[in-house]
Amino acid sequence: MPAPSLCTEDEIRTLVHTFYARVRADPQLGPIFNHHVDDWDVHLRKLCDFWSSILLRTARFSGAPMPMHARLPDLKADLFVHWLALFQRTADEQPNQAMAQRATMAAQRIARSLWFGYQSINTPDQMPSDLPMPAES
Repeated sequence: MPAPSLCTEDEIRTLVHTFYARVRADPQLGPIFNHHVDDWDVHLRKLCDFWSSILLRTARFSGAPMPMHARLPDLKADLFVHWLALFQRTADEQPNQAMAQRATMAAQRIARSLWFGYQSINTPDQMPSDLPMPAES
């Protein structure tokens, strides 16, 4: 369990808001996210709760991300890898590197889990492929 001093809620908020501003502007990810997110203010609050639950164990997030992601059409491994690379770059720029490293490790686990789940739901007759991790920056 991470120490409460790993990071602050403000640091999580900065990471989440900076990252998703980049996602929204990204030529590959932006169209997907912008099409499926109706209210970015609400979504960002939910994402901050999610990352607070992951990094600080606050248990503020409740929800099931897998069904939402599994409904998206035609996702490919390279989109997950691109999402991770963008996340890693954003995390690397944060002043709190302990938080950044923990968040990056969690993002890798989450992306891998979502990718396996996505494949299992959408192509159940095929063996899921692993998700290659982006090169470290």
